[in-house]
Amino acid sequence: MKLTFLTNYLTHHQIPLAEEFYKKLGNDYTLIVTEPMEQERLKLGYKDMTDNYPFVIKAYENIQEVYRIAEESDIVIYGSAPDKFVIDRMKKQKLTFKYSERINKRDMTLPRRARSRVGIYRHYGKFLKYPFYILCASAYTSADVSKHWDFEERCYKWGYFTETLKYDNIDALIKQKKTYSILWAGRIIDWKHPEAAVNLAVRLRDAGYKFTLNIIGTGEAENKIKNMIRDENLQDAVHMTGAMSPENVREYMEKSEIFIFTSNFQEGWGAVLNEAMNSGCACVASHAIGAVPFLIKNGENGIIYKNGCMDDLSAKVMKLLDDRELCRKIGRNAYSTIVDMWNPKEAAQRFLELSQDILKGKKAGFCDGLCSLAEVMDNDWFNA
Repeated sequence: MKLTFLTNYLTHHQIPLAEEFYKKLGNDYTLIVTEPMEQERLKLGYKDMTDNYPFVIKAYENIQEVYRIAEESDIVIYGSAPDKFVIDRMKKQKLTFKYSERINKRDMTLPRRARSRVGIYRHYGKFLKYPFYILCASAYTSADVSKHWDFEERCYKWGYFTETLKYDNIDALIKQKKTYSILWAGRIIDWKHPEAAVNLAVRLRDAGYKFTLNIIGTGEAENKIKNMIRDENLQDAVHMTGAMSPENVREYMEKSEIFIFTSNFQEGWGAVLNEAMNSGCACVASHAIGAVPFLIKNGENGIIYKNGCMDDLSAKVMKLLDDRELCRKIGRNAYSTIVDMWNPKEAAQRFLELSQDILKGKKAGFCDGLCSLAEVMDNDWFNA
């Protein structure tokens, strides 16, 4: 079976899944990148690893070879890559998957709704007559496409699959975490709402809690956040580290008890959640984030708060600070969720089984978890 994966550029988040496919398929697996990595990612500490793997081909150096490989492959997955690479193969009724975050990330004004309908038809709807399926890298993808076109039983739960670390003793990992430690990590930009982390710190301090909060990252709102910390006199409790390598971020996660994830609906997936859960953090995450409804069972392996609601975020973090056993329990369960299900090895295995079922004309998919059918989920599904 020949499998080809098309994407814009290669990041460290994509490599673990690619390596699992390569282990299973060898030279029958190809990963095609369509453009060089953007400078913004490089400034954040990302590394350009395009030349490090034998299965990677650069479309911008040999575009005709890419067309040939895409057309000859038994299965193609394409994410942030032009439709032109897959149209000919779909016309030949070859199995094709679109790897997609949600489409409607912003508030939908009337003009935006009109553009969305046209865009969804161009990149999704017009392919319904072909063996075309969607791998939902957001719990909201299915709802976005289904608002305009009938994608019933064509949308499957998917995501991003970061490197999965297995610890000899998860209880030992959790025990060595710094007491009352909180972590925020990501690009410091408006829609990730880093100011919510500082506002949380103000509330915790005013309520008498002792804690440390580390904020990892850089971005256009960095000076704003620094000024907030200074103006609120939080320098002793809140620390901005700047950008750092993915490996160093994981070290911070391993030492932190609580991870807060404050993005709004513009967060397509949020791979940092995979990493924090894998590191045994008790995660408190906005319901708007694409990964949250797939990865978190509220109160069991993480805590969900109502997007934008500081009262809800603060109350749930305080609950974890007060209830030490609950905090540890959620961290252990979070780790198990990644190690047992939402990891590159399981994703590769389940995807290949799903594809085989579709190729054989069998009822495809799993009952739950990865590669199960993705239900249509409205933005307002969660009530605090």
